[in-house]
Amino acid sequence: MSFNKRHSGQQFLVIVCFLILTCFSIRVNAEKVSMIILGDSLSAGYGLSESDAWVSLIQDQWQQEQPSFELINASISGETTEGGLRRLPSLLEQHQPDWVFIELGGNDGLRGFQISEVRANLSEMIQISKNNNVNVALSAVAIPPNFGPRYTQMFEQIYVQVAQEHNVELVPFFMLEIATRPEWMQNDGIHPNLSAQPKIARIMEPQLRALLERSN
Repeated sequence: MSFNKRHSGQQFLVIVCFLILTCFSIRVNAEKVSMIILGDSLSAGYGLSESDAWVSLIQDQWQQEQPSFELINASISGETTEGGLRRLPSLLEQHQPDWVFIELGGNDGLRGFQISEVRANLSEMIQISKNNNVNVALSAVAIPPNFGPRYTQMFEQIYVQVAQEHNVELVPFFMLEIATRPEWMQNDGIHPNLSAQPKIARIMEPQLRALLERSN
């Protein structure tokens, strides 16, 4: 075989390999599945650095084990359902996620907001997401009985009712396993501390991963 023919053959192989790798890269990128965490201080990591919050811990784990999965933490301390509803459209436009996980309402309940208002805000967030072809999971929320047992019961039932009405996944409230352990709580008795974050990550990681796997 002459040098020119051998050289041409090598060039051909290089081109074929390049095309294969390019196609593989495009396919991997196309399979990227993302979820926005739309929450309050419990997901924002109140009092902690962002890198120590449970959302970041799960993302760090997935970078090693499941690099096609991505969590986008859009949680803000003090956020209410009204605030989440106001921010949601721009978040969907900016990130184009496959999923939204709504962990909101705790601040509404602590302030005694109207039950009907909280339900309407959650419902509208779900509907906006669905209108943008985004899947939704809703976190259940529990609150202290500051406004009496009747309000507390009605408030917590909102999440069951809204999830059923809109046929979305209802994820158990992760704080139920944390709040009863003083060693996992900050001095305010409301927010999980640094040592609680890996515990929350272990609770939430398999549940969020199961949701994202539905998109593959």
